[in-house]
Amino acid sequence: MASQELQAAIEAAHAAAEVIQGFYRRNLEVTLKADKSPVTAADVAAERAIRQVLSARFPDYGFYGEETGRHAMDAHDIWLVDPIDGTKSFVRECPFFSTQIALLRGGRLVLGVSCASAYGEMAWAEQGGGAFLDGQPLRVSAVTELGAAILSTGNLKSLAASGADWARFGALVGRVNRLRGYGDFLHYHLLARGALDAVLESDINILDIAALTVIVREAGGSVTDLCGQEIRLESTTVLATNGALHAPILQAMRR
Repeated sequence: MASQELQAAIEAAHAAAEVIQGFYRRNLEVTLKADKSPVTAADVAAERAIRQVLSARFPDYGFYGEETGRHAMDAHDIWLVDPIDGTKSFVRECPFFSTQIALLRGGRLVLGVSCASAYGEMAWAEQGGGAFLDGQPLRVSAVTELGAAILSTGNLKSLAASGADWARFGALVGRVNRLRGYGDFLHYHLLARGALDAVLESDINILDIAALTVIVREAGGSVTDLCGQEIRLESTTVLATNGALHAPILQAMRR
């Protein structure tokens, strides 16, 4: 049975979806934040809707939102929220954006909800309870050889700027079966349901991948940064795999 926290996170994701769909394809004004990333009224309104649901149920929990920042970060339980992960896709009227809600408990990611309202699917998971996509159990692939693997990538700008890392990545690409670039939530959903075997990114924010980390992990996969360390608030790189391919890919990318 889903915990009260998971039920609340799913409810919050649905609330955000209603807000987002009301704005989608409405030619919204876009402003740039200090880091040059775009933000719209939809981002702000969706985060407000999420926070209203979660704070009403769990007033003592911390909250780290993409738009409203960090609050009560010394709390044992902290919600991590990106109301629209993929705002650039959202403003270009491309359906590859999602709402990401995760729960960090004592420094460990224990719950994740990934709602892609325009794409038409929602994934969720909590520690020890398995992962699900639209109510159906998720399981990663059983591929064990790099030569048979499908690797999806995204956000590789910093990797491309590093000669040694880029060379190692190029060698890895030559060893896998296929290279794809599904990006954002989509390649993690595909990984969790066994449709591809690994995802590698070098320029991420924890809010982009916190929920997806739990989903992939509960589907039987492995998720670390590119140094093999557990995903944490400060992580900026990610390798997510079906588990069997994790060590070989880490070795291939070893810095």
